[in-house]
This record gives sequence, C-alpha cells and structure tokens, in this order.
Amino acid sequence: MTAAPTDAPMIRMSAVDKFFGSLHVLRSIDLEVPRGQVVVVLGPSGSGKSTLCRAINRLEPIDSGSIEIDGVPLPAEGRALAELRADVGMVFQQFNLFAHKTILDNVTLGPIKVRGQNRDEAKREATKLLERVGIADQADKYPAQLSGGQQQRAAIARALAMKPKVMLFDEPTSALDPEMVNEVLDVMTGLADEGMTMVVVTHEMGFARRAAHRVLFMADGEVVEDAEPEKFFGEPKSDRAKDFLGKILTH
Repeated sequence: MTAAPTDAPMIRMSAVDKFFGSLHVLRSIDLEVPRGQVVVVLGPSGSGKSTLCRAINRLEPIDSGSIEIDGVPLPAEGRALAELRADVGMVFQQFNLFAHKTILDNVTLGPIKVRGQNRDEAKREATKLLERVGIADQADKYPAQLSGGQQQRAAIARALAMKPKVMLFDEPTSALDPEMVNEVLDVMTGLADEGMTMVVVTHEMGFARRAAHRVLFMADGEVVEDAEPEKFFGEPKSDRAKDFLGKILTH
C-alpha cells in the first residue's frame, strides 16, 4: 500500500452515488475531511446519513464514484479492504459486542486476530482503554451485565484498540436511555479534543455545537449545507435546514 502524501485529506469522497433499487440514497457526494477534523452529519430520517457513514469503510458498497482513506483508494473487497477497514473504527447504534465474550475479550479480539498483537500486550492496552472510557471495573463482565451506556463505551474502546486513523459513529446514542447519553458523548468529546478524525451521524445538537468543526446537513441523499456549527445553527441557508432545526430545537 503506497504511503499517502501528508497533505492528503483523511477522507475523500468524489462523486459517490448509491442506489437501493430505484431509490437514489447518495447523490454525487463530494466530501473531504482533513485529518483531525470532527464532522457531524445531521438531517431528517431517510436523508442518507447512515448510508454515507457506512460507505466510508464500504460496509455499504457504492455504485459509482471513489472513496479514499488517508490518500489510499478504498479497495472493493478482499484482504486489502480488511486491512484498510482496520484503520477505520466504527461505532454503531446497536453496540454489536460479542455476547459470549467478556468486555476485556471484546476489546482485545481485534488487535490479536487482525493486528497480530501479543495477548499480554493487547490486554494491557485494552485495560488502559477501558480506564479511559470509565469502565475498567467492568472488564470481566459480559455485555448483558452492563448498562447500554457502558456497552457503548466498551464498543468505543474496542474500536480504539485497533488504533484507527478515523472513527465513524452511526447514531451512537440513539439506542440509549436519556440519562446514559452524556456518558457516551463525554467520551466522544474527549476523542475530538485529542485530535481524532471523526464522522458522527447524530441527533445530539449539543454535541454538534460543542465538538464539531463542521456540520453537514443532508436531505434526499445530498449534502445541502456544509458549515461551521455556529453558522449552521445561527444562520442556516436552506429552507430544509431551517425546517429541520425549527422542529428539533426548542426555543
């Protein structure tokens, strides 16, 4: 795999289209995310937000266009795709932890199996990550024994254990009880402060205001607005964005 020029954006999408049957869910998407930038993707249901997020590591194959991660084109399949995917951490709405493995084993599995890391070293690093997300005391428990917020923090630790270049979050708090949302957002804000490149699909407007460098607003498979949070929340340009914010933000 060729090394990327250091000035290459961490994520580059060029003229990306995606169809589900006759439904055009991504319409000629062009997007560049520089390294260290946090991009929050907002929009109504069915606007293509999750599909955009999942296309970035080809969990959702695209129909046309190109995607690069750190200057390297995303391979279509096979080992090269698995290797590049290892550089892209993904946190889902549902936590997707292995129910029959302890939290510690969930976090060490990827580094051992995919990165070939020594088991003891993987455990040491996993313990540090569990401390970082505030659940070191849950390491020997199974996912079902944890709250939703704890499970999602375990999922974030699992993604970080692969030392990703990019973190993708697909509505990471939407399955959580309201009182658990902040414990997950606090971890994500910490990652943003540390300079992790992040693409976050979310309905959490407070997080978008606080942690995002940019807000992308999507509607009908298109990026309708791309602006700094202050600008987007203060002076949305499109009627679609104004309508969306009017419904979501209570004055």
